[in-house]
Amino acid sequence: MSSTTTARAAFDALISERGLAFGGDYNPEQWPRETWLEDVRLMREAGVNFVTVGVFSWAMIEPRPGAREWGWLDEILELLHDNGIAVDLATPVASPPPWLGLQHPEVLPVDADGVRLIAGSRNQFSPASRVYREHALAITRDLAARYAGHPAVRMWHVGNEYGQIDHGDEAAREFRHWLRERHGDIDTLNAAWNTAFWSQRYDSFDEILPPRRMPYLVNPAQSLDFRRYSSDQLRACYRELRDAIRAAGAQQPITTNFMGFFAHVDYHSWAGDVDVISDDQYPDPADPHAPSDIALVQDLMRSLGRGRSWMLMEQSISAVSWREHNLPKSPRRARRDSLQAVARGADAICFFQWRQARSGAERFHSSMLPHAGADSDVFRGACRQGADLRRLAAVAGSTVRTDVAMLFDWSSWWAGEEPARPTHRLSTMEQMNRWYRSLWRRGIPVDVLHPDADLDGYRVILVPHAYILSDAAAAALAAAVERGAQVVVGPFSGVADDNAGILQGRSPVQLRTLIGASGEEWSGILPGSLRLAGDLAAADDPQPTASILAERLRVEGGEVIATHDGGELDGIPAIVRSTGTWYLGTVVSDGTLDAVLAGALAAAHVTGPIPGVEVLPDGLEAVRRGDVLFLLNHTHHPIDVPVRPGLIDLLTGEETEDVVGIAPGDVRALSERHDR
Repeated sequence: MSSTTTARAAFDALISERGLAFGGDYNPEQWPRETWLEDVRLMREAGVNFVTVGVFSWAMIEPRPGAREWGWLDEILELLHDNGIAVDLATPVASPPPWLGLQHPEVLPVDADGVRLIAGSRNQFSPASRVYREHALAITRDLAARYAGHPAVRMWHVGNEYGQIDHGDEAAREFRHWLRERHGDIDTLNAAWNTAFWSQRYDSFDEILPPRRMPYLVNPAQSLDFRRYSSDQLRACYRELRDAIRAAGAQQPITTNFMGFFAHVDYHSWAGDVDVISDDQYPDPADPHAPSDIALVQDLMRSLGRGRSWMLMEQSISAVSWREHNLPKSPRRARRDSLQAVARGADAICFFQWRQARSGAERFHSSMLPHAGADSDVFRGACRQGADLRRLAAVAGSTVRTDVAMLFDWSSWWAGEEPARPTHRLSTMEQMNRWYRSLWRRGIPVDVLHPDADLDGYRVILVPHAYILSDAAAAALAAAVERGAQVVVGPFSGVADDNAGILQGRSPVQLRTLIGASGEEWSGILPGSLRLAGDLAAADDPQPTASILAERLRVEGGEVIATHDGGELDGIPAIVRSTGTWYLGTVVSDGTLDAVLAGALAAAHVTGPIPGVEVLPDGLEAVRRGDVLFLLNHTHHPIDVPVRPGLIDLLTGEETEDVVGIAPGDVRALSERHDR
């Protein structure tokens, strides 16, 4: 049995033993010892059974080079263990102590303008620095040697929110090494980057630098490779610390906290390196689309773990402190956010952090135990969440079934948003979110997959924006259509190869036969009208429009179901349907997009979790996990939902009739089984 399989089994055993994990980051080193006793007492009152310790403790453990001060950590681990609270022990390497940067300035990162950043905040290290990595490895080895067998330690947490980017000389050395590994020789690199353009040819890898500030535009292929390198370099930092923990004999699961659709790290490439997927999520309470947008993130996390349960490692219980204007969550919304993650596959619900910091940069970031103390709505809300999760213990380990795949690739995202495109207004993530909202309103979850993933078994496959699409991925889409799946492809997809070079021929070159149409030019456009035909003519879109970008298409066997109406593109196809495929050659308005996706779902016989309800009431989220139907009301008014009589609400113990009422902001967890 592999170490990953053993470690995953250890996580599943932890959840089976304790039910859903509940807690958050705990930083006892910021408080006197007499406070620790109050902390564990209140943790038990709130139902906390899992905390992360040590994330930012490097300077406490190693106050001077080579020192090791373990006493406080020994004491807090014993205290937590004695009170039945499991520990996720972190390597403290995310924020090196100030002495490291002062004695070794080369460990500090350099930004794209050539400015070396200094210590005094956090994340002040270059992932490429050998000196940093030697010190990080040394303290991790000692930490693991001391605590690998400690009964309190049930998980290891490597680093924190990996995302540091360095453009300095340390990075230049490692970038060149990475390029040699990828391209083999300098002639191959010159061809891949097309360095004949603007006289950029290199005679040696030693001539290449990270893409720092330049007089004008950076070579997009160089920029893409640097982003790939940066993700891989951070991954190497994680992996060598993970391996050091394993070498010390640790059998516990090892993870690091992802950050949703984070722009600097390719989590598809990282997913196999963590035993349990964990994520930090901070949806903005001021954003009306936050419930659906964060649901997409949660579907991504479940997908990265191949359908297995994941961890919500960080979230806020009220307001954050880092936005320009920070709205708080009510305890009701905080509860709903937590239960939304459970509904979409999370087996651990954690916050940053347990006790609100008295001082420091995050002194106004909310915590489970706020400045006001236990006599507060925030803490009472935390206690309610702990009770809710105990009632939902039987949900742990169950899965969310999906029939729909949504394709997404970090490299495509990076390359597709480089400067000097037909328009800068086309955003990959904006299109991902728009498409997903249509499914969210129907209660249909998705698996978010790399385009080269196995697509067998999916009845609908959505490609909102795939600027880079491999030949293998195009062939997989054709094979999916051949076996009966519906495929919907969005604009400006299949544009470039793996080195960001534009594919030659009528576009999208690899999908031309599949979609029954082809294009000759992409251009930014002003908003204009669409003329809908066929099934779309009855779409609930009073003013169908095209905007942002359009492709000059011609039909080659497909059926035109929308054309541009007026302007330079008058009469040009905008949406083309062929057998099993839908191709959008422009960014269409929400109603038209919804009609296209509804058509694909209907053709594939994919429906939501409530029989007879095609589109959910506004603001209602419905998702089935295992045999439990979660209904979440994201509005300020009650919603009635038709359900099968005799279901049991696990949160209240009530048995349903044929209609269940959901109060504003409330959640129902309806079980098919009566023996829970």
